[in-house]
Amino acid sequence: MPLSANARIKWLVAGILFAAFWASAATATKIGLAFAQPLVIAEMRFGLAALIMLIIAHLIKGHRLPVGKEWKQIAIYGLLNITIYLGCYVIAMQTVTAGIGSLAIATNPVFISFFSVFFLRKRLTWPIIAALIVCTAGVLTAAWPLFAGAEITTGGLLLLLFSMLCYSLGAIYFSSLKWNDLSLFTINGWQTFLGGLFLLPVTIFYYEGSSNLFNSTFWWSVAWLAIPVSIIAVQLWLWLLQTNAVRAGLWLFLCPLFGYVFAAWWMKDAISTYTVIGVILVIAGLLLSKLKTG
Repeated sequence: MPLSANARIKWLVAGILFAAFWASAATATKIGLAFAQPLVIAEMRFGLAALIMLIIAHLIKGHRLPVGKEWKQIAIYGLLNITIYLGCYVIAMQTVTAGIGSLAIATNPVFISFFSVFFLRKRLTWPIIAALIVCTAGVLTAAWPLFAGAEITTGGLLLLLFSMLCYSLGAIYFSSLKWNDLSLFTINGWQTFLGGLFLLPVTIFYYEGSSNLFNSTFWWSVAWLAIPVSIIAVQLWLWLLQTNAVRAGLWLFLCPLFGYVFAAWWMKDAISTYTVIGVILVIAGLLLSKLKTG
């Protein structure tokens, strides 16, 4: 049937674009870091993404503004998901390679499943425990040879993993709340705006004019992080989840592969045996997290 064929094509294109855009965040961040301080990149990204999403939500689509306790919910979500998660992530990327950054991002679903046991009263299963161990081992394996060449620091890797934990907590917090009829564009736009606002005092305090060169490459990095990553990838992911939540998770397996392709292409990151083993372990961990137990 033509409709079925079109639906399959739409699903395939959306999944591939999501995985590619989502995985490109680490490389785009590393490119921007060559010209600006990490928090400056973050603030510009948040500001641009929030402006576009809020214009779409309120001026184009005419969605309502948050009211009452919804502002508090959005503020807390923005604090976890933007201020802490992405603030720590962009700082960590100063001393972590683009490949490792994208590999760590791919482990988020496993951390979310693990923390949901404590915050959403989900049942802790052996596949989740095994997946957490295997994914962590994968990231450490891929990172191991990079310590010797100072391409990765222990502090940077720990901060990166901490940022993944904060993202997972933010996702659990978001899913535990009732948002009534508030649109996703409204929630995403305002949480991005407020998260960036909370981070602004820290950015101003550490700002050094001589460390920032606002050239075309810097703005390309910011624009890519704001539009394809923060807006398009997130909207594609939400569409995939709404269409088929079980199958949507399978697209996450492509993220480490895309991430290392971009890192090797743009940043000339080396792909070693450790890299291959690390990626395989992370993908295996993601697969384990999908197993059902009786």
